[in-house]
Amino acid sequence: MDSERAQSPGGDLAAVAGLLADGTRAAFCLALLDGRAWTAGELARYAGVAAPTATEHLNRLVGGGLLAEERQGRHRYVRLADPQVAELVEQLAALAPGRPERPASLAADGRRRALAHARTCYDHLAGTVGVAITDAMTAKGLLDWTQGLRLTADGELWLGTAGVTVPSVSRRPAVRPCLDWTERRPHLAGAVGAALCRHALAEGWVTRIGTSRAVAVTPAGRRILRDRLDLPDDLLAPSER
Repeated sequence: MDSERAQSPGGDLAAVAGLLADGTRAAFCLALLDGRAWTAGELARYAGVAAPTATEHLNRLVGGGLLAEERQGRHRYVRLADPQVAELVEQLAALAPGRPERPASLAADGRRRALAHARTCYDHLAGTVGVAITDAMTAKGLLDWTQGLRLTADGELWLGTAGVTVPSVSRRPAVRPCLDWTERRPHLAGAVGAALCRHALAEGWVTRIGTSRAVAVTPAGRRILRDRLDLPDDLLAPSER
C-alpha cells in the first residue's frame, strides 16, 4: 500500500514538497533565484551550515530535479533547474505567512527594502517595479488577462519599438504570471518577461546592486519607463523611509 501511494501523483507531489520542507534547502533555492550558479561552499556560508551538510542537501535537490549541477575542474556549481522551478519557489514564498520582521541592522533593513522595491526573479523583473511594469503594460493594452495572460498585437509592436528581442523559438510560454512574494500580486514572467529584463540590464535601464538580486532603476531607466509606460519617478525610485 505504501509503495502504491509513493508512486501515485499525490506521492510525487509530496516528494517535491518534501524537498522544500527544510529551512536550509529552502534558503538555497531562494538564494539561487538570482539566476547565478553557486558553489556548495558559497551556499553553505550563505545558509550558515557546515560544508558536509550543504552537500547532503544539494544532493537531494539535484536528485529531485529542482537543481542542476555543472562541474568545472574540481569545482561543482549548482543552479535552479529551469525557469519553472524559479517561479515555483517565488510563488511558494509569496504564499508563506507574513511575519513582522525586525532587521538586525540598518544595513539589513536597507537590503530588505531594496529587494522589495526591485529585484530579479531568476531571469525576470520582480518587486514593486516588476509588478508596476506588468500593471502598466496591462493598462496600455499590451497584455490581456481576459482568457489567461497573453501578449497582444500592440504588445508585440511595443516590444519591437522598445528594442526588446524575444526568441522566436522557445520551450517557455511567451508570457506567464508569477506571483510576487513581496507584493503578493503577479509580475510578468515567461519568454517576454525574461527578454524585457535582459534588455533592461543590457541597456542600463536597471543596474544590479552588489551581488544580490536587488536592482536599481537608473535615471535613464526612469525616463524610458516614464515615457513608454507612464510610470512615475516616485514609484521607480526606492523609498528612503
